[in-house]
Amino acid sequence: MTAGMTITGVTVRTVHDVAGLAAVADHFSDVWQTPRTAPPYPAEVLRSLAHAGGAVHAVYAGQRLAGASVAVLGPERGTYSLVAAAEQGLGPILKLAQRDWAVALGARTMRWTFDPLAGRNARFNLAKLGAVGTEYLADFYGPMADGVNDGDESDRLTVTWDLTAPPGPYDGGGEGDGGGGAVFRTAPDGGPLARRDDRYVRCRVPEDVVALRAADPALALRWRHAVREVFLEAFVEGFRATGMSRDGWYTLTRTEEAA
Repeated sequence: MTAGMTITGVTVRTVHDVAGLAAVADHFSDVWQTPRTAPPYPAEVLRSLAHAGGAVHAVYAGQRLAGASVAVLGPERGTYSLVAAAEQGLGPILKLAQRDWAVALGARTMRWTFDPLAGRNARFNLAKLGAVGTEYLADFYGPMADGVNDGDESDRLTVTWDLTAPPGPYDGGGEGDGGGGAVFRTAPDGGPLARRDDRYVRCRVPEDVVALRAADPALALRWRHAVREVFLEAFVEGFRATGMSRDGWYTLTRTEEAA
C-alpha cells in the first residue's frame, strides 16, 4: 500500500496488494450482505482495476478496515467512482481521498450513482459534498440479488461533483414539509410527495428505504415508482437535484439553460 493521509487517527491509503484487496472485497460483501464467496467486487476485479490505472482506497481505524472505495478514469478530464462504503463519520475522509487522487491526475469532475430513495446518501452527496444530481436512471442495473437491494427495482441518480469548486456550507436545507409550495403529488403513505413553487420542485423520500423494503416490499416499490415519476418529469423540464433536507425532502432546481 502506498503512503496516505492520516486525520484524527484515521488513515486512508490506496491498496494494491492481494491481501489488502481481498480485505476490501470482504468489506463490500459485508456492507451489501452477500456471501464472502460472492462479493459485489471480487479481489481479482479490484486488482485489475488498480492495474489499469484506477484507485482502490481503504480507510483504516488503527489497523481495522473501516471503509473503501473504487474509482476509475473517465473521458474529458473526468473520473467515475464505482463504489464507496465507510462507517459513519468516515465518508468525507474517503471521498476527499478520491478527490485528491483525481485532481492529481488533472480531473475536474467525478461522477457516481446512488439509490435516490436513500435519503441519508442523498444528503451526504448533495448537501455535504456539493455534488449535483444530473441524471435519473430507471432500473439501471436490472434485478439485483444482494441483501440490500433484493426485490426492488434498481433506480439510480447520477451525481456530478465539480472537483474544482470550493465546498459550500453544510446546511442542506432544514425546512420541514418540503419548504412550502403547492402539493402536486401524494405519497404512498398518504402524505405530500412533491411540492412546487416558482423556483423549485421538492420531493420527499421514505425515512429508511432499506428498512421499508425489508418490512413491506410492495410499499417500497410504490415509493420507487412515485419518486421516479416526479424526477423524470422534472428532469425533462431541466431541473437537477441540488439539495436534501434533514427531514427527507429533495430540492430540485431548474438549470439556467432551461430557465
